[in-house]
Amino acid sequence: MPSVPEHPTALAHFAKAYFMHPIHDVDVLLLLSCSLAGKRRPADAAGIMAAIDLLQGNIPAEEKLVDSFARLGRAGLLTGSCEACTLTAAAEMLIGALPKKGENDQRLFELRGLLGAYQPAAEAPAITVTTETLRAALLAHRAAAVGAGKNLLVPKPRPESTQARPGQRQRKPMPKQRKR
Repeated sequence: MPSVPEHPTALAHFAKAYFMHPIHDVDVLLLLSCSLAGKRRPADAAGIMAAIDLLQGNIPAEEKLVDSFARLGRAGLLTGSCEACTLTAAAEMLIGALPKKGENDQRLFELRGLLGAYQPAAEAPAITVTTETLRAALLAHRAAAVGAGKNLLVPKPRPESTQARPGQRQRKPMPKQRKR
């Protein structure tokens, strides 16, 4: 990354050109979780919390998420509000470039590299989210996890071995039909 210029107009150009730097871990996590939570409809706060829990296992602090929503909104990657957050076309292109069959850690690492190379066209309005909204969504997610309901974002467990069960053999092939 080049050094920061001293002149005020050059500084303004520098800030616009390198808008997404530095890339925070929360930004990458939030962008990927918004894509998971908002597959068929705009992502709500509870769905985003469930997707973050699925991807990482722990949910960052509400203040960090509020800052990340604002940064991704200004970069032109997220639009809407916390009640209905959607990915922009640029964000969908970044998510589409990720490997389909990969572990979550690998996908987060690849997305971090793509965000590092991403240059926003123009500054977009920031998404304003309150910590109270995120805290309420977090508490609702934790209550749903404790309850009898099933989280549909959790992947199905895979069996340990692919061997056939003992005592189960393959059948003999049917005998060939004779011509009469």
